[in-house]
Order: sequence, then structure tokens, then C-alpha cells
Amino acid sequence: MSFNIQHARENDIELIRLVDEESGTSIAILPQYGATLHEFRVHQKNGQAFNVIDNYKDLADLKADLSRSFKGSKLSPFPCRIPDGKYKFGSKEYQLEHLFGDGTAIHGLLYNKPFSVQQEMADATSGGILLSYSYKKDDSGYPFEYDCQVKYILHPSSELEVITTVINTDKVTIPIADGWHPYFQLAGRVDDWQMQFHASAIVEFDQRLVPTGALGKYEVFEMPRAINDTFLDNCFVVKPEMAGAACELFNPANGLRVSFFPDATYPYLQVYTPATRTSIAVENLSGAPDCFNNKMGLIQLEPGQSQIFTVRYKVSVE
Repeated sequence: MSFNIQHARENDIELIRLVDEESGTSIAILPQYGATLHEFRVHQKNGQAFNVIDNYKDLADLKADLSRSFKGSKLSPFPCRIPDGKYKFGSKEYQLEHLFGDGTAIHGLLYNKPFSVQQEMADATSGGILLSYSYKKDDSGYPFEYDCQVKYILHPSSELEVITTVINTDKVTIPIADGWHPYFQLAGRVDDWQMQFHASAIVEFDQRLVPTGALGKYEVFEMPRAINDTFLDNCFVVKPEMAGAACELFNPANGLRVSFFPDATYPYLQVYTPATRTSIAVENLSGAPDCFNNKMGLIQLEPGQSQIFTVRYKVSVE
């Protein structure tokens, strides 16, 4: 068993690929575009390779769609929406510069930033890469400084570990939250897949998809069931101390299964079913949408302190 690292340019996109030579499983990352997860490719029972990540077909598609779909993006220093891009931290009020089409600030400030390669690691047991971006008050609405480091580690048995480390390099306490925005495809339509996730509550949203502060009961997908025509753009509180996967997607037609194992630093799960119905976004979040205002999961990081967030994805074929 051995792993290797490949640098490639495909469809005008520069990427780095981690490869498990024994199984043929590989992942691809786009350092220049927010350390985006672009590929998680496994081999099906028929021997054909299949990428479970809904990605960008070429550079033109990426540039046109990244700021609309945020497929595969790192969500930092906040996930999801902040209404009107306004928040209060300490005694000051802040206004974020860049707003989405609906008038909210969305999905953070690093999704299109160029991360630099700090380290590459490959041996008989795993293949990994460490990427880093130093945020230097790029947006006047977030006038703080911090480093965001992302480590991808491909393990045997088609298991991917993603470790994010946020380091406060400023002289003041900063508000921070973290998340991911990968879209998963298992072939065919979402309606025909099964889904299961263990939620202790659903976060109630208003019409702008911003939490009202209330939590409700939700058990629709406590047991595996067909997604059918269910539409979701919702945030859930993950049941703590789960022994197994917090969430699973499964396509009975081809046996592809994706299992999600977030650690305790990701207590929220956002699930979104886009109109195409060919993929589904499953987002592990450290804080709920608008956590800069409602404080649901907000981390206040002191100068010099760091915070680590970890999630594992496992892809299997049954």
C-alpha cells in the first residue's frame, strides 16, 4: 500500500491530487480557489471510477459559478448568511462589504482566496497536504487578522479527513466560525437516494433563511428513507456523542454511500437540495447561520489562540 501526490492542470484548472495507489481512490483540491474540495473519486463494483463531488467542469465554469453555488468552498470566518451583512461584536457594529444577491453576506470571505501549499506528505499509510491563507483585514466589515490552515489527509478505505486550524494573529479577540460547503453526487437524481441524519433539533428560519432563535423537533430522517421530492435548505443541531455516522447518503441503484463523521466542533448540519436534484449539499458547521449576531456556536478567539475543526468523510460501495 502506498500513496502519492500529483500536481496537474485539467480543463485549465490547477489542482493537487492525493492518490491511494492500491484502491485507486483519489481526491483533488484547488489551492488557488479557497482550498476547495474538487474531487473524491472511488471505483464502483463495475470497475469504473466515479467522483462523488459535484464540481466545476472547467475554469470558466468555476469563475462563473463559484460565487453563486460555493460548491466545495471553505466557509470562514462565518458560514451561511448574515442579514444585510451587519453584525455587532463587543461594543462595535460592522458592515461587511460583499453581499449576495438576496442582500445577505454569505459563506464567509475565503471561498475564492489563494491558499499556499505549506506541506505535502505521502507514505505507505496516507497522503496529505497542508494549505494556508493569512487573512489581513481584506474586508472592512471584518477588520481582523487570522490564519486559516486546511489539512487534507487521504486514508485507506476511501476515508478523507479534513482538519481546519484557525489562528488569531491579531491583537484583539475576534469572532470566528467554520464550515464546509461540498455538494455530493451519487449518480441519478437525489429523489431516488436515501438519507439519514441524527438531529436533536431543527433551527427555525425566517423567510431570509436566518434563524429566529427557536428550535423545533425533527425526526424525518432519523432512520434511512428515500429523499423523494423533499426540499431542504435547513440547519439542524447534530445529536452529540454519536457512535456512528452523523449523516449518510446512499444510492441503492449503484451501492454508493457517503458517511459523515464531524467531531464535536461541528455541532450543526446544513442540508440543501438544489433545484437540479442531481446533487445535495451537506455542510458541517461550527456555528448556525447568522451566528455573529445570534451567538449560536460563535467562537470568540483570543489573541494568539487557535481552534481546530475536524470532519471525516468515508465513501463506500455496497
